[in-house]
Amino acid sequence: MSADGRGGPGPGTPGRAGHAVVIGGGIAGLAAAHRLLAAGARVTVLEAGARLGGKLYAGELAGLPVDLGAESVLARRPEAVDLARAVGLGDALQAPATATAALWTRGALRPMPRGHVMGVPGDLNPLAASGVLSAEGLARISADADLPRTETGEDVAVGAYVAARLGREVVDRLVEPLLGGVYAGDAYRISMRAAVPQLFEAARSHRSLGEGVREIQRRAAERPQDTGPVFAGIEGGIGRLPLAVADACRAAGARILTGAPVRELLRTDAGWRVVTGGPGGDPAEVIEADAVVLATPAGPAAGLLERLAPAAASELRGVDYASMALVTLAFRRSDLPPDLAGSGFLVPPVDGRTIKASTFSSNKWAWSGADPDLFLLRTSVGRHGDEAVLEREDAELVDVSLTDLGAAVGLAARPVASAVTRWTGGLPQYPVGHLDRVARIRTAVAALPGLAVCGALYDGVGIPACVASAHRAADAVAAALSAAGSAPGSASAFGTPGTEH
Repeated sequence: MSADGRGGPGPGTPGRAGHAVVIGGGIAGLAAAHRLLAAGARVTVLEAGARLGGKLYAGELAGLPVDLGAESVLARRPEAVDLARAVGLGDALQAPATATAALWTRGALRPMPRGHVMGVPGDLNPLAASGVLSAEGLARISADADLPRTETGEDVAVGAYVAARLGREVVDRLVEPLLGGVYAGDAYRISMRAAVPQLFEAARSHRSLGEGVREIQRRAAERPQDTGPVFAGIEGGIGRLPLAVADACRAAGARILTGAPVRELLRTDAGWRVVTGGPGGDPAEVIEADAVVLATPAGPAAGLLERLAPAAASELRGVDYASMALVTLAFRRSDLPPDLAGSGFLVPPVDGRTIKASTFSSNKWAWSGADPDLFLLRTSVGRHGDEAVLEREDAELVDVSLTDLGAAVGLAARPVASAVTRWTGGLPQYPVGHLDRVARIRTAVAALPGLAVCGALYDGVGIPACVASAHRAADAVAAALSAAGSAPGSASAFGTPGTEH
C-alpha cells in the first residue's frame, strides 16, 4: 500500500475515479466509506482510537455477548436497516422480544402509556390509567383545547412549548425521560424543530397540541411502513454493525487504520493533504487525497477546520455535549425477583433518582436471554448539566445502580459480573437554533470543494440519522470527485489552496 492510501480497485469497480479520505471510524465514517466505495472511489479511513464503531460497541460479560453502547436502531427509518442488510447482517436483524416498558415515577413502576408522540399524549385514557400523572396534571392537559395559539417562531424548546400547552407534569414525567433517553439532555433546552420535527410541524399547523398529535397518529396509521416494529437489534449486539461495515469496506479495497489521529488537514493544488500520527505516536504519515469526509465530533472537527474554515470551526466549538455511563450487570436468574417483566423502565429526573433508565436486556432481546442461568440488564447514569455522578469510581456506579434497582424492582442480589462503559462527551446537544447552526457549518464547509461533514451532531443522534448524514456527505464528495475527474485540467480542478471565501 502506498503512502497515499491508494489501494487497488475493489471487485466490480474498475478504474476508480478518485481517492477519498474519511476521518473518523464511527458508524457515520464507516457508512460514508461504504457509500463512497459503491460510487467508485478509492477510500482510506482514519480512526484516532484503538477500535472502530464509536458508540456502537460490542463486548462480552460473564461469557455472554453484550452491547456496551447503543443497543438498537429505529427500524421505521430505512437507512440503518438497509446498511445492515447490505453488509450481510439481514438475517441477524431482530425485533425486540418485548416492547413493554415502564416509568419509575411517583414511587412506583407504572406502565408507559400508549398513544403519545415523544411523551406528548394524544389519548388521555391510557395516560390516566397509568397513574403517571396526578389528578391535577391530568386536569391541566384539558386546557390545551381552549388556550390561544402558542407561537413557535423559527424554533422553540420542546419542554417550554409542551409545558405551555399541557402543563409541566407532562414534560417532567413523560417528555423528559423519553428525550433524556435519546440525548441525555434537558427537555427545556432541546430544540423541538431538530429533535421532534413532526411535533414542531404539528405545533405550527394546529392551535391545539393534542389535536396535532392525533393528526400525526392518524397519518402514521395510514403508512404501511409504520405498522411494523419500531426498533430493531442485531443478534449478538448492534455493535456488530460497524465491524461488518468495516469488513465490507476492506473487501472492496478500502484501507482502514486505527490509532491514526489526524494532526493536520491542508488544501493543495490537487485537492487535500492529510497528516496523521506525529507527536507522541507513530511517525507522521502524509496522505494525499482528492476529497475528505470529516466524520468526527465537533471538537476534533473544529481543530482541523480552524484555518481552512474559521466560521465553521467557530460554530463547531459552540456545540455542547453530554456525558453518560452504562452499567451492565449479569445476575444468576435464580437470584432475580419473580416478576422482573418487560423491557425495562425510564426514570424522570424530577424523581431525584441516580439512574435515568434500566434495560432488561435478557427480556428485551431473544439472543441476550438465551442463557438459562444468567440474566443481563443495564442501567444508564449521567445527564447534561447533572454529570457529577460520573466522577465516581466504577464500583460506586455499580452500587448506586443496585440501590436504585432495589428500590424500583426489589432486586437484592449482587451481580456475578459487571462492566461500566463511560461515554465522555458522547451525545451532542440540540438546543434551540441547532439546525441553523448546522446550516451555517455546512455553508462554510461547502466553500471548500471536495470536503463534507457528517455525524451525530448534524441531522440526529440515532443510528439511521447518522447513516443518512454519512450518505449525504459521501454523495457530495462523490459529486465533487466526478466533477473534478471530468473537468479540463482535473489535477487542479478543486482550485488553489486557501481558506473559505
